[in-house]
Amino acid sequence: MKKILIIDDEVNVALLLSKFLTRNGFDVTTASTGSIGMEYLKNGDFNLVLCDFRLEDTDGREMLKNIKTQYPKTGVIIITGYSDIKMAVELIKMGAYDYITKPLYPDEILNTITKAIETHYALVEDKAEPVSNDRSSRESKKQVFANEFVTGTSKVSKELTRQIELVAPTNYSVIILGESGTGKESVAKSIHLNSPRYNQPFIAMDCGSLTKELAASEFFGHEKGSFTGALYTKIGHFEMANGGTLFLDEVGNLSYEIQAALLRTVQERKVKRIGSTKEINLDVRIIIATNENLQDGIQKGKFREDLYHRFNEFSIFIPPLRDRGNDIMLLADHFLKIANHELGRNVNSFSPEVVESFMNYRWQGNIREMKNVVRRATLLTEGNEITMKALPLEISNFKMPVYDYTPVAEIHEIKENRHDLKNAALEAEYETILRVLREVNFNKTRAAEILNIDRKTLYNKMKAINIK
Repeated sequence: MKKILIIDDEVNVALLLSKFLTRNGFDVTTASTGSIGMEYLKNGDFNLVLCDFRLEDTDGREMLKNIKTQYPKTGVIIITGYSDIKMAVELIKMGAYDYITKPLYPDEILNTITKAIETHYALVEDKAEPVSNDRSSRESKKQVFANEFVTGTSKVSKELTRQIELVAPTNYSVIILGESGTGKESVAKSIHLNSPRYNQPFIAMDCGSLTKELAASEFFGHEKGSFTGALYTKIGHFEMANGGTLFLDEVGNLSYEIQAALLRTVQERKVKRIGSTKEINLDVRIIIATNENLQDGIQKGKFREDLYHRFNEFSIFIPPLRDRGNDIMLLADHFLKIANHELGRNVNSFSPEVVESFMNYRWQGNIREMKNVVRRATLLTEGNEITMKALPLEISNFKMPVYDYTPVAEIHEIKENRHDLKNAALEAEYETILRVLREVNFNKTRAAEILNIDRKTLYNKMKAINIK
């Protein structure tokens, strides 16, 4: 059983975290001050420390320095209510695995802790604890994810499953497209676990908030002493994923310079840690995800076209939740089971009014929003059925928008010949735009993709023909 030490002077936070992590199979110890935490570290062999940045007797920076000096094999995650990217860069350079801000979300905490332990991030002179190659253990992990991954029954979900099954056995690089919260990492993991690489590492990396300085170290790693604050040797994500799959989320946010470095690594299949002259051969499948239009980024000079084509050997579009029909309640039931397990509840159904609201709601935050809504509703429900009063106002008060469709003939003045080619083309364009919008339930991003135009152009055309 993996051992975790929580150091936090907010007793309630420490207690809730302790209970949650204990239920998920960890051996948890809590300390209310830095000095008590260091005493516990002397007497116990902890795999990971979760340390609040602001403590009564010290701060996270000092605690991190002491832990990495005295217990270099112990991973550290800093928790704080103060979001500061400069501080994040400094802490990660000093050896922290990650930096997360309050309010804390259980699934985010669990995911970060699992990754920290599984990848053996806290290393000394590049010596890591060996990862088990036991076949039954690998098969068990594969089955666990299969139980967590919900395969929908809607037409669009069946097509998504078909594409995953089609591309998974190959070594193709894949671009996963979709709105924020649609489950791009889950799809990437499903591709990995259905590929010949399933028994090798799956390493996920969020590129959304990486600075140029932080990104180079995260991607390629660094040697001890290669820059100020490099107190230990760090393996980069490419090297961690060697033999397996590297998933890069929100790749469109990377700086142009980092994109150039990525291109060289992808082309040559070799990587050098910062401060090293040794090249390491790579065998890594790359899956990237974005909710942005990378082709627009290419046109605007924000994304490298050559890197895009390196990645774009196969692309998968994840439909938004509002377009997935009966999958909405399938997913709601799935998240209800998870929430019951997390909270120790026994809520077993949704009222008919809640079902109707869920089916009509737009779900702008997609699956991520639904998961949070169901968790919150489960917490607020006293009986065994979730009712409308447990839903947030934006759902309980939601009303379907009404669109004003003005016939094109009333918008465009036709002078002599109402059947001339110009007006016929305008009318055909109007009917096509309206038909596509209706087909995708007025999802403008999806409609623009089908019409092969960008969203701005679609908005302008909708405004011109008075579709509000």
